[in-house]
Amino acid sequence: MSKSEPAAAPALAGPFRAPDRSFRNPWPGSELPGWRAVLRMLTDRRARPRAATPRHGTLPISDPQIVYPRGGATECSATWIGHSTTLLQMAGLNILTDPVFCRRASPVQWAGPARVMDAAVAITRLPPLDVILLSHNHYDHLDKAAVGTLAHAHPSATWIVPLGLGAHISAWGAPDIVELDWWAGTVVHGLRVTATPARHFSGRSLRDRNKTLWCGFAIEAEGRRAYFAGDTAYHPDFGEIGARCGPFDFVMIPIGAYDPRWFMRAVHVDPEEAVRIYQDLVAPHPGAAFPVMLAIHWGTFRLTDEPMDEPPRRAVARWHSAGLAADRLWIARFGETRAIVPAAEPR
Repeated sequence: MSKSEPAAAPALAGPFRAPDRSFRNPWPGSELPGWRAVLRMLTDRRARPRAATPRHGTLPISDPQIVYPRGGATECSATWIGHSTTLLQMAGLNILTDPVFCRRASPVQWAGPARVMDAAVAITRLPPLDVILLSHNHYDHLDKAAVGTLAHAHPSATWIVPLGLGAHISAWGAPDIVELDWWAGTVVHGLRVTATPARHFSGRSLRDRNKTLWCGFAIEAEGRRAYFAGDTAYHPDFGEIGARCGPFDFVMIPIGAYDPRWFMRAVHVDPEEAVRIYQDLVAPHPGAAFPVMLAIHWGTFRLTDEPMDEPPRRAVARWHSAGLAADRLWIARFGETRAIVPAAEPR
């Protein structure tokens, strides 16, 4: 496993390390629900059936408008492939977030949450990748088969991951890997990448809970800045992310997988909290233009109890009630591409 030389990191607190060296969120109230809570959730679900899952392939789709092999040095566009997988074409680079192309977000492909919507861009139709960002190791964010396929098809791509995850993807074929702690950074192909705090957890089995870190990423190249929140509950440091890494032109924030709220609030934001994250990110830069927010982490896999078409409706309602410009919230169709251009008027 090769590693690029990381840039110096700001002297800020990172995640806690438990005596067994596992990672912990530093904010109060971040403890995960125990087995009794899981049993309660399952009992409640039987008593209160969740809304029906949409038929496969029935949510809105769009034809991707990807530039091959790369966009121009001054151009920036994004294509939502589904869930947390987005192709960002920025500063002449192709950057892919949390590539998941498997049929099920599960350890096996014969059981577990199945896709409601297929990946909007086939893995074989991606342009040559320069950077691949992995936020953590959950099955709906880290697809082992996709790692092998991408490593073979894009051998010069650099994989940027949180602490501890490099050994896993190296074993699956990824050749060039950078591991980052929160607030640490690296520069790859002129792209500055900073790992940012997220309130979540990790684990792919009963025996590896929190053995690897989780994070978001802030990226910058040629004067353009973007932010990928990864998978997160709300925490108080989004304003710090905005202050240190912004102002952003483009942000990707999750809006789905939040019910039942009493169970999910420690790991996933709801749509109202997603808008609050956006407000936290932009607050440190009152003179800057508002970034575009792409709503991610919804509509692809049935993971939780809320109706699958509810997250965007609630996000739009909260966005409007907050008085934010309608053209800055992007509820994408699957496969939709959007050019990221500055707001028509600064705030």
